[in-house]
Amino acid sequence: MKNLILSLVALVSTTQLHAQITESQLDQVVEKTLKTFNVPGIAVAIIKDGKIVISKGYGVSNIKTQQKVDGNTLFGIASNSKSFTAAALAMLVDEGKINWDDKVIQYLPEFKMYNTYVTQEFTIRDLLTHRSGLGLGAGDLMIWPDGHNFTSRDIVKNIQYLKPVSAFRSKYDYDNLLYVIAGEVIEKVSGLTWCQFIEQRIMKPIGMDHSAASWDQLKDTTNTIVPHVPTDGKLEIIPRYKNHIFDAAAGIYTSTNDLSKWLILQMNKGVYGANQHLFSNKQSREMWTSQTVMPNRDPYPYKTNFTTYGLGWRLNDINGYLQVSHTGGLDGIVTQTIMIPELQLGIIVLTNQQSGAAFNAVSNTIKDSYLGLPAFDHVAYLSQERKAKEENADKITDEVWETVAKNTKGLPAVTKEDKHLGTYLDPWFGKVTIYQKKGKMYFTSERSPRLSGEVFWYKDQNYVVKWNIRSFHADAHLFFDMDSNGNINHFKMKAISPLTDFSYDFHDLDFTKVE
Repeated sequence: MKNLILSLVALVSTTQLHAQITESQLDQVVEKTLKTFNVPGIAVAIIKDGKIVISKGYGVSNIKTQQKVDGNTLFGIASNSKSFTAAALAMLVDEGKINWDDKVIQYLPEFKMYNTYVTQEFTIRDLLTHRSGLGLGAGDLMIWPDGHNFTSRDIVKNIQYLKPVSAFRSKYDYDNLLYVIAGEVIEKVSGLTWCQFIEQRIMKPIGMDHSAASWDQLKDTTNTIVPHVPTDGKLEIIPRYKNHIFDAAAGIYTSTNDLSKWLILQMNKGVYGANQHLFSNKQSREMWTSQTVMPNRDPYPYKTNFTTYGLGWRLNDINGYLQVSHTGGLDGIVTQTIMIPELQLGIIVLTNQQSGAAFNAVSNTIKDSYLGLPAFDHVAYLSQERKAKEENADKITDEVWETVAKNTKGLPAVTKEDKHLGTYLDPWFGKVTIYQKKGKMYFTSERSPRLSGEVFWYKDQNYVVKWNIRSFHADAHLFFDMDSNGNINHFKMKAISPLTDFSYDFHDLDFTKVE
């Protein structure tokens, strides 16, 4: 019997060793990913049994300088920052300063949601669980794109004007603004700004020495990526998102070497160093406990029976194993962190282009090897899937612009008497102006001036705006209302392309003419 047990142990060990992806295999799939998805640079880390197996970079951080990516190259990890916000609150729970189910108004009396009941019942837990009743990305135009003048106080004040799309706590809809408000709670309770708390209470103790809670907090930016976006068939470098308003939801800059320490801490349930606790085992379980049911996606690439959201983490099963993960995206940057705790496996993929298919192709290949699954070409599969989605989106947008060109041919110039011109007000987004210049119509936003562009007639009272900054990929419909007297006093908006990032939540805007 002893010999049988030893034989079985040897067999399991051999199978496990054989299953792990080799560095040369990883090199091959990442290089193929770079080329297929037109990504300049990728950094990858694999953590196994509490140790970093691989942490390295591929490609370049900047297509102009051609600086190479390595394990210390700093990327904006965007919404992967949300797990740090959850952990900060968990630490305050451990210290007895807050409870997860404390009401938000206990700490932020000015906080208001869309009705009195929700305002009074909204808890700290609700801030993190995407079940507020608001729609996907509701109000994100107060944080996106960069270049606006909204503040976190504006968000606390203005969120009351956002209209619900479902009953409170009944449905998952991803939300950024409530994480911003969670950062305000952390500051109110701890006396530290969100950045100070993350850097002093989390990053410093676990040795994330080269990371920062926000771009402006970085002490050394010599080895940092720049964001890239494919625009009109060509890859271009775009301005970096720098606004502090987004920090608690998406602010952190780090590398695979540093971020690996975060995943190791997570899989050690808050323990680091010589048995020191950043947060308790109890709070670790709380963050990894399902809070909100999410819809299950299609079966590719793993068998999945459930998908939920915890506190700062997405939770699902893949082929019988719990997966704890998150993704993050800013203009020109997308990232992913994954843990499979039963295998003590962690995966990090950071990129400096905005193709989510790229990080999935890499992480899925790594997972396959540790799950002992047959070889599968995730790069080819995801490339084909992406191509189909882009072709569908192009068909929709091409029809709009072809119709615009056809319908506006020979039309007279826009005059100052056009009834569509004027200043319009949305309760939370503020004023925008539709104005005439040299016979053309234009849109500009008072509080987010980068949202400016030319307006074209499409059909009936449906116009479209073409943003000056083409890398937004977010051109939008304007639907004007005409009253019985032929006056224009109102309009709403909607993105043209189905692939427009959800943070351009034009559909939540409701403009009334004020001038």
